[in-house]
Amino acid sequence: MSRLLFIIALAAVLTCSAHAQQPSSPAPQAGRGAAARVTRPPLFFKEEWKQTPAGGEHAVTQDAVSHPALELKLYGPTAKEILMSGAAGDESNPIHVWTGMCTTPCAVALRHRTSYADLTGLARVRWNTKTSGFHQIRPMVKLADGTWLVGDHTDGTVRDWLVTEFSLADVRWLRLDIARLVTTGTIVDRADLSKVDEIGFVDLMPSSGHGQGGWSDVAQIEVYGAPVPRTGSTASQ
Repeated sequence: MSRLLFIIALAAVLTCSAHAQQPSSPAPQAGRGAAARVTRPPLFFKEEWKQTPAGGEHAVTQDAVSHPALELKLYGPTAKEILMSGAAGDESNPIHVWTGMCTTPCAVALRHRTSYADLTGLARVRWNTKTSGFHQIRPMVKLADGTWLVGDHTDGTVRDWLVTEFSLADVRWLRLDIARLVTTGTIVDRADLSKVDEIGFVDLMPSSGHGQGGWSDVAQIEVYGAPVPRTGSTASQ
């Protein structure tokens, strides 16, 4: 019996010795096999609009822009009919631009004076809108090379003001004839949004005037994307 115990003890010692001589497994390197960190872009700009001291409805001008680095751009044959309305602090009627008097499609865009916007990756837009009839607003961008695009994403409810947010990576784009505000061609394959010169919205339908019928309201607009510095010539345009 003692001989058997001796053999068992010897086997245990030899096994432990063999394990001790085996090299330890290398520690996993940091980052190996780990998913890349996804970074959301910062706020590129937020525009909440400014009302005149007199308030009420009036033609929208550069004076309505609250952000000091943004330039207002209006497009469409009757763009001069786009109006500013609303009042600060009024959730039922916030300060907003209104397309109701446009008898043709109308559009509003904002251009940052010193930076393009990189709207790739997780870039997104958040805006507060309300519409009448079957009207909807769509995102509209001007690329650094002058190309205009309009997206298939639409927003606008007739019941109440509604803040919505969408990712630009999910938007499909068509070329836009900026003079007539009509779409041209077919869906743009892999639109390059790495240098966006202007960004805004377009209502592709003529409006009906005061009262219910058909028009679009757009209050605050937020754009999340990375700034890309302009060159000296483009910054002064």
